[in-house]
Amino acid sequence: MQLVLTLLKEHYPEAHCSLRFSNAFELLMATILSAQCTDERVNRVTVKLFEKFPHPEAMAKANIHELEKILRPLGYFKSKARFLRNTAEMLWTQYQSEVPSSLENLVKLHGVGRKTANVVLGVWFQVPSMVVDTHVKRLSLRLGFTRSKNPVTIERELMIIVPRSDWSLLGHLWIAHGRKICVARKPKCHHCFLNALCEKATVSEVKPEALRLHTSRR
Repeated sequence: MQLVLTLLKEHYPEAHCSLRFSNAFELLMATILSAQCTDERVNRVTVKLFEKFPHPEAMAKANIHELEKILRPLGYFKSKARFLRNTAEMLWTQYQSEVPSSLENLVKLHGVGRKTANVVLGVWFQVPSMVVDTHVKRLSLRLGFTRSKNPVTIERELMIIVPRSDWSLLGHLWIAHGRKICVARKPKCHHCFLNALCEKATVSEVKPEALRLHTSRR
């Protein structure tokens, strides 16, 4: 794992959360919306969303149909509109309009699972958190760091083998690699600098320079 981390850091030095936000509330809402949707599309929608509803009280009082209209381009917009309004109401009435800073309280909010909670904890509160999304799950399986498809199991297994200081960064690194190289369908193995370390890559696709690098660092 340490070699994988080193190579990822070298190739993606600018890896970071690509959602646009200016406070914890906006990050939380944007992360909820990012389920089954690209960050790019979410960013286009949240510009109008946060102009119209800039804080929990405003969103809690929002007309549900108005919310749905704004969120329509994202897909699952009816469910996401309910999640956003219900979560905003909880923040307003139970947390004095502040986003909670613990996993236990974050996952009590509507539409917030461990992945969303860990994004908020790691990105905004700077708490070491292991995010397991579709990219992290896919790469963990392909590289042989887990045999499980259960996100919670994967999270716990990665927390054992990844230094705590890199927990939050790992998600950003693997998301970057998953989007660019290790895509879900037809991964670009012949371009991958992790080829020599990957259980799923075919031997014929391993680049000689990757093999030399792997051998020299063992």
